[in-house]
Amino acid sequence: MTPTIYQTPRRRSSGILLHVTSLPGAFGIGDLGPAAHAWISTLARARQTWWQVLPLGPTGYADSPYQSFSAFAGNPFLISPELLLRDGLLDASELEGINFPADCVEFERVIPWKTHLLDRAWTKYQESKHFVLQVEFDRFCEEQVEWLGDFALFMAIKEAYGNVSWQQWPAEFLFRQPQALDRFRQEKVDRIGRHKFVQFLFFRQWNLLKDVAKDHDIRIIGDMPIFVATDSADVWTHPELFLLDSQR
Repeated sequence: MTPTIYQTPRRRSSGILLHVTSLPGAFGIGDLGPAAHAWISTLARARQTWWQVLPLGPTGYADSPYQSFSAFAGNPFLISPELLLRDGLLDASELEGINFPADCVEFERVIPWKTHLLDRAWTKYQESKHFVLQVEFDRFCEEQVEWLGDFALFMAIKEAYGNVSWQQWPAEFLFRQPQALDRFRQEKVDRIGRHKFVQFLFFRQWNLLKDVAKDHDIRIIGDMPIFVATDSADVWTHPELFLLDSQR
């Protein structure tokens, strides 16, 4: 006798695909702040279930989310200035007098402006001795140790050489010579720390957004590039995993 198999009916559901950069706001690019929280409320009111966000990694060539400097890191330009202000990492005056278009993202203007804000946030953090943030930041660095240090080092070296691909770096960095890397870490300790802190800010805001989504019973569909980008911390750190020649 063939046993009867009972299956629980699948609940039909629907959702919206929308990259975070497309959210509205006054700061030139959609971010993880209040507009994203409001968007989740809108999805819930519309009886939606899913939000597909597309890749959220740090963008490289042509500002494409499918050309990321890391498969693990978050895009710094998605960090909300409003949430930084709330955390005491920016002054209100730093968000005044801006004039970005509402219908498109002008990356050539947004990137330097947001880079300046994140530099200011790093400086404010160091000056304020914010105990709660310090504890959270230290814990984040411990939990993400497998990728965070290499990514921050990669980005700091990239900055030092005009943001060219790592395949154009001097041989000592191209081939990750330990003495050269140790020397660079000592010389650029502040800049490396800044890149770690920016990642902490991204994931702090991202986790807050996920909590909001959970409260509204909205499920997030993540996404990642199909391939790891050549110009990435991943390939630079682990060349043995990729089909590179002896000259990289």
